[in-house]
Amino acid sequence: MRKISLFIILISMSCFSQNKQLLYNFTSVPQSMLTNPGSDVNYNWFVGIPLLSGFSANVGSSSFSVYDLFANNGVDFNTKLRNVVFSTSRNDKVTLNEQLEVFSGGFKLGDWQESSYFSFGMYQEMDVLTYMPKDYAILALDGNKDYLGKVFDMGDLNARGELLSVFHLGYHKKVNENLILGVRGKIYSSIFNVSSTKNSGYFYTIQGTNNVYDQVISANGLVNTSGLTNYLENYSGNAQSDIMKKTLLGGNLGLGLDLGFTYYPKENLQFTASLIDIGFIKHTKEIESYRYKGYYNYVGLTPDFVLGNSNDILDEFNDAIPLDTLHTKYTTWRPLKFNSSIQYSFGDGRSSDCNCSGGNKIKYANSVGAQLFAMTTPRTPLMALTAYYRRQIFESLEMKATYTVDSFSAKNIGLGLSTTIGKVNFYILADNLLEYKDISKARSLGFQMGLNIIFPDKNTFD
Repeated sequence: MRKISLFIILISMSCFSQNKQLLYNFTSVPQSMLTNPGSDVNYNWFVGIPLLSGFSANVGSSSFSVYDLFANNGVDFNTKLRNVVFSTSRNDKVTLNEQLEVFSGGFKLGDWQESSYFSFGMYQEMDVLTYMPKDYAILALDGNKDYLGKVFDMGDLNARGELLSVFHLGYHKKVNENLILGVRGKIYSSIFNVSSTKNSGYFYTIQGTNNVYDQVISANGLVNTSGLTNYLENYSGNAQSDIMKKTLLGGNLGLGLDLGFTYYPKENLQFTASLIDIGFIKHTKEIESYRYKGYYNYVGLTPDFVLGNSNDILDEFNDAIPLDTLHTKYTTWRPLKFNSSIQYSFGDGRSSDCNCSGGNKIKYANSVGAQLFAMTTPRTPLMALTAYYRRQIFESLEMKATYTVDSFSAKNIGLGLSTTIGKVNFYILADNLLEYKDISKARSLGFQMGLNIIFPDKNTFD
């Protein structure tokens, strides 16, 4: 059991957050429409440079950093691992998210309906979230000998991970001078999926009379996988070709929807909100699930329960709590993201040669605002609150600075720059700048960059 538990811990610790507070409502960047299909953008058309238009990676750990485990400070690794484990709770989490935009574009409809806009594209995404399986970690490190009477929660194992591609088509409409509505439809193609989020059970040891110990395991654990089975045993195919097929709608398919709006109660006061990834994936291909379910009661003289010390005990355990391999279809829901913001703009940023590539941002040179982010998880929602300042430095250069408080950090300062020279737009966004002096101590990091070709609407403002 110690080996099994340690394996689970190492997987859980090797795992990035999906909050994109720098990109959200940064409308000089076309990719901001992926965070709100109702963004106030005013390009005649744009096209992302394939494979270069958008790359993002976000990592977060709510309880420890790489430095806590691997610092060259003379402390034994096992001691550092114990310190990390015993300083965490079962609600601490590690998240990972990576996105690579394969292609993208958008265009305004003709003059007769010029307040409408279409956008489209495809991106690849990897998404991982795992909670700290603390009770498994204690068992892996110490066993149960010194924890008589403690009930270990087998439901501490809670993790999910997926690699998928997403094809999307968006439409937004300027209903009037105050309101913009947007919607985006998505087709998901899952390449790989691993999900184990509904586990339950317990394990405890109590001492009876005459040094006899009573140990009970009640387990109901399930790990679902899809897209992996062909590669695990005797695989003779072409993995690269298989993965490319799954990327191009040959994997397990699902549907999704994004909704968003921008509203101006006053010309310089703005409200926005969006719901991203209202969707699901049906897993019907290459599915294999593993279930541990049953009840085992061991009575004996050894308090340290280590499977394998006795073949008889191991056989009894396997009979009572068998490992079953299933091939049952299952459905996963995409992590639902909610964004909202309020923004106040001031300072006339217009010029006689206005390059209006992002709507309201050019008319006012400065903006201050606040953004709320929330994302569903198998337990408590992941949330973040951001204060930000936007500044049109030059007609071709815009800056956004953010301060974010979330589960991973209370001092996350970020900076984003977007520049459009001629028709070429380049943007770079980075979070948690204070941690870059020693990133091994950072509990969260985020980075985004990309290149686009933009044809702005120069008639947006007088």
